[in-house]
Amino acid sequence: ANMRCDGLSHPGLDSDESCEGLSEASFKDAQVFSSSSQKKNGSVPQENGIKKHRTSLPAPMFARNTISVWSILKKCIGHELSKITMPIVFNEPLSFLQRITEYMEHTYLINRACALSDSIQRMQAVAAFAVSAVASQWERTGKPFNPLLGETYELIREEKGFRLVSEQVSHHPPVSAFHAESLVGDFVFHGSIYPKLKFWGKSVEAEPKGTITLELLKHNETYTWTNPTCCVHNIILGKLWIEQYGTMEIVNHSTGEKCVLNFKPCGMFGKELHTVEGYIQEKSKKKRCVIYGKWTECMWSVDPQIYETHKKSEKRGDNKKQKNEEVEGADNDDADNMPEIQETVSVVPGSVLLWRIDSRPPHSATMYNFTNFAMSLNELQPGMEAVISPTDCRFRPDIRHMENGNMDEASKDKERLEEKQRAARKERAKNNEEWSTRWFQMGTNPYTGSQDWIYSGGYFNRQYHDLPDIY
Repeated sequence: ANMRCDGLSHPGLDSDESCEGLSEASFKDAQVFSSSSQKKNGSVPQENGIKKHRTSLPAPMFARNTISVWSILKKCIGHELSKITMPIVFNEPLSFLQRITEYMEHTYLINRACALSDSIQRMQAVAAFAVSAVASQWERTGKPFNPLLGETYELIREEKGFRLVSEQVSHHPPVSAFHAESLVGDFVFHGSIYPKLKFWGKSVEAEPKGTITLELLKHNETYTWTNPTCCVHNIILGKLWIEQYGTMEIVNHSTGEKCVLNFKPCGMFGKELHTVEGYIQEKSKKKRCVIYGKWTECMWSVDPQIYETHKKSEKRGDNKKQKNEEVEGADNDDADNMPEIQETVSVVPGSVLLWRIDSRPPHSATMYNFTNFAMSLNELQPGMEAVISPTDCRFRPDIRHMENGNMDEASKDKERLEEKQRAARKERAKNNEEWSTRWFQMGTNPYTGSQDWIYSGGYFNRQYHDLPDIY
């Protein structure tokens, strides 16, 4: 059987205490170097003035189908997966901190929101961004590595207009904090995520606990939301497949407008697989538009009355069809077969396209189903070593070995790093020392009133002294 916890929301099937470290990392992946450091430390290939990033991994992935997961997982049915060490073959060669950084792939949607003058249109762009941020989960059945306490990740993307930093701020429970900001001062995007994993026999469910906050500075607006739950099916037998479900409520704290999006579970006959449907309403609760689509494909917006009329006429057509069809119930103990993918989203006339997913590169299937953006996240470009923090997960030897196809070395290094983390924790306990985070401090999110990890600044000043030796 093959299994992997789909990482977007769960890095926790393998960790220091293995399943224990589910950390929904942070959105912080800033590849940082200034133009002067580029000249000194080696240049990055450029095309039309834009830095080129690698578009594939150094080696294809290892076949997983020989590993028996059941012997490892039968002890955890119904429990949170937090003390079981998973074999490295269930991983993908990214840290959860890098996985979270994938939220930034469609930053152009935030830039679009910044440029719009109408608040309902801004909410449409923000809603499209929030859905696009979880789209890279599709078919990503490999579990990201649980970040080590104190691990960081940065990413600077001039062509997308942002820089990001993230830090693993807690190990019990695993929490990843991230902070991304516009390079021209338009927005700040931040949050902290604790991916809570549960094993239900045939599936693993990851609930990404934590609020995400987006501030559009020129409009003086703040939006908050939480991500849907992600479920990986058939981790014991059959083909792995992923669905996301739950309600995402995006609130504009400045205007009181709200977007409520329902990520639908696939249902008995799979008709709703990957479907997202919802609406934007004014503070007065008046619905202004319906938002619909699939998180794996595209999102559309349309006037609510047009949508309702269209749905009613569709239903009349469906009812006629159903009378002529026999419906069979499905009961199957072996595997939860993935529903047939229905034809793509049927577009209601008069709809406006908000977002469409980019197709994955042709070699994606042999490279953990990574997107082009994901392929580039662990790249260590010439000159970077001299610039980025020594705690950056690009320096993690186990992940580096795995992406190079050296599974034995990766596995040994993963065990060594987990043991080193345990020994450091025991040493702190013996000396009555508390762990102190470096770039984030626990504080209160002023918009939600709940506890949150707030970026304390200073990471990009490049003063990296007194950092923990975690690798």
